[in-house]
Amino acid sequence: MVLDFNSRNTKADRFVALIDAAIDRFAANEKPRKYLGGSAVGETCLRRLQFDYQGAPQDEGAGFTARTRRIFHRGHQGEEWVADWIRGAGFNLKTEKAKGGQFGFEDCDGRFKGHIDGVIIEGPEGFDYPALWENKVLGSKGYGQLVKHGVAKAYPKYAAQVATYQAYLQLAEHPAFFTALNADTMEIHLELVKFDQALAQASIDKAARVLDATDHGETLPRATADPASFVCRFCPYQGACWQP
Repeated sequence: MVLDFNSRNTKADRFVALIDAAIDRFAANEKPRKYLGGSAVGETCLRRLQFDYQGAPQDEGAGFTARTRRIFHRGHQGEEWVADWIRGAGFNLKTEKAKGGQFGFEDCDGRFKGHIDGVIIEGPEGFDYPALWENKVLGSKGYGQLVKHGVAKAYPKYAAQVATYQAYLQLAEHPAFFTALNADTMEIHLELVKFDQALAQASIDKAARVLDATDHGETLPRATADPASFVCRFCPYQGACWQP
């Protein structure tokens, strides 16, 4: 009997393919967001932000893969774990309203809004309350950049999100609890993020500009004049943006 060590495990491949297909079906049934999100206003490119808000068609093959959606799910699950650990450590963390639903804000007739991870009402001595809580689940590389450089430099999009939420939720007095979970090593990092009023205002102004431009049929400028730049390289609207 000759063993074929080069043969693929076709049953395993089919098993994963079936799971991926199910994830894609679930995603196809999700209702598209019809507002500009507070988590998005840190986006560098105004045109990409506008395309996102408009629900513009993405380039072929540019949508999220099933694997990427599993990573998103990992982030949601990791957020729940960290919330449980924070509560277990003696912090009074609220992640939902009394009648259910996330805390958040709404502006511009509901066309600009956001939902926060939670608010820490009180807890052990040495911290200031109440404070915004935002959590991210990152791979080791991104986690290392966050620890080394801080959220404002490593993840300016997250910094804009935090500042915007602090402004709208009236949580600007005390630093936000920005936590990160390393998905590879399960390390936890905390950065206490002071309110950046200038960043919050710039982010809110950016949202207003996107909405106003869309209302008036104006296409906003790109972040760069080079289609090969890093900003454009992974953009799902590259084809539509640079077409003649």
